[in-house]
Amino acid sequence: MARHSFAQAAGIFLAAALGVAAGSAVAGAAEIKVLSTVALKAALDEELLPQLARSAESKVTIKYDAAAALKKQIDGGESFDVAILVPGLIDDLIKQGKIEPASRTNLAKTGVAIAIRAGAAKPDISTADAFKRTLLGAKSIAYGDPAFGGASSVYFAALLQRLGIAEEMKAKTKLTASGEGAKAVATGEAELGIGQVSEIVPVRGAELLGPFPAELQVITTFTAGVAANAKDAAAARSLVKFLTTPAAAQILKARGLDPS
Repeated sequence: MARHSFAQAAGIFLAAALGVAAGSAVAGAAEIKVLSTVALKAALDEELLPQLARSAESKVTIKYDAAAALKKQIDGGESFDVAILVPGLIDDLIKQGKIEPASRTNLAKTGVAIAIRAGAAKPDISTADAFKRTLLGAKSIAYGDPAFGGASSVYFAALLQRLGIAEEMKAKTKLTASGEGAKAVATGEAELGIGQVSEIVPVRGAELLGPFPAELQVITTFTAGVAANAKDAAAARSLVKFLTTPAAAQILKARGLDPS
């Protein structure tokens, strides 16, 4: 199926999924505030939320950050209707009574990968030894600052320690905002970029070299939950339901995410 057909199908699914919310918002659009991990940004901003804007009367505002950073903001009183974080953080919010237990929904998962500039030579990362040699041979690398709490950044920093090359990599490392390792590659600021597959695939000027080898890989799942005090719980639940439809799954897959 062509990409535009997926978008058309998504619109049909979305109109149906949000029918109740849209019907209740004749006098004023339902407003849904979403806090989402950066890993879903491209899929949401470029495909799924525009479908929502065209197909229903709900209005979505969305804030992106590392999952851990968003959890801290929620703990500090940040309001939201839907949160898309990692499972452990959603579970903690359920325990705190801030998310409806029945709304917990796994949306997608993705692994960690390396980005190179589009058209650049492709070094070998097929095994742990080759991966290590490629990192050591690179002139520069970029990945999100682990201090921001991004899952892939925290994992990669620990992996460098595990491989015994953390000190050797320091001088040629550029730390970025969460999820922007591939952007640094695209602009020529770094030779290699580290990030989740879904953070690399959408970046123009960069391309996916490949995922980490199996023995070094970590898979992150992204989970949604509806706030216990959501302003329009029906609209919020409908949005989460839409993100699990076959049409939405195709869009997520095209953006480097494996629908759960």
